[in-house]
Amino acid sequence: MPDITRNHNDPILLSALDEGVLRLTMNRPAGRNTLSEEMLDALQTALDEAAENADVRAIVIAANGPGFCGGHDLKEMTARRSDEDGGRDYFVWIYNVCSKMMQTIVSHPKVIIAEVQGTATAAGCQLVAACDMAVASSDAHFGVNGINSGLFCSTPMVALSRNISRKRAMELLTLGEMMTAGEAMEAGLVNRVVDPDELRAATDAMAARLAAQSSSVLKLGKQAFYRQLEMPLNEAYRFASETIVENMMMDDAREGIGAFIEKRDPKWTT
Repeated sequence: MPDITRNHNDPILLSALDEGVLRLTMNRPAGRNTLSEEMLDALQTALDEAAENADVRAIVIAANGPGFCGGHDLKEMTARRSDEDGGRDYFVWIYNVCSKMMQTIVSHPKVIIAEVQGTATAAGCQLVAACDMAVASSDAHFGVNGINSGLFCSTPMVALSRNISRKRAMELLTLGEMMTAGEAMEAGLVNRVVDPDELRAATDAMAARLAAQSSSVLKLGKQAFYRQLEMPLNEAYRFASETIVENMMMDDAREGIGAFIEKRDPKWTT
């Protein structure tokens, strides 16, 4: 599949680490920050590197320009219809690449926040749903409206249906309508909706709170959260009991409980 090279004079993904918070900013505003081959590669690489970086304690995925993310780059994909197989092998590859990146977000040891302005459609809405939390501007809109172009958003459906109710998900997937930021919060897709000029500050405040927590406890908790969701109730409780015992034996649990009892701020080891 394609050999992806980056234009280092105009990075497609901007990266900045400050006070334990890694901000990844999609930087293709003229192209609606679509998840092109290059964008997917840049996000995957940045996330993989952040997983091994102890200085990174929380991650924000944001975007430059009037829109958050317009989904897949349909022009890039349509160009492959001239391949001998009509593009089938390429489509298999690009959707697998995207699915891997989305799953990386869910399995990532750091908590990841989406900061959403403008529109987030199709795989862009999937990106928001894949993140652990999301803060949205009051003028943001969300949709999985591929149906309007003859394409059912089956891969975005996976993340979306794990965030909102089944009937609401089917409504969005089949009618191709957009949700407002307020509707997205009511449905459970985003955590908070703020005025556009307060978006960065609200996201930074949430990320800073995450960065102040024990990174080892957050890692344990995030992994446990997603695992128990797929279990029957009795298995979930058994697994959760095992997890909290493991947590109790951690140095940061000893420190945190001790600090609570002694009425002082904890000093995390991680």
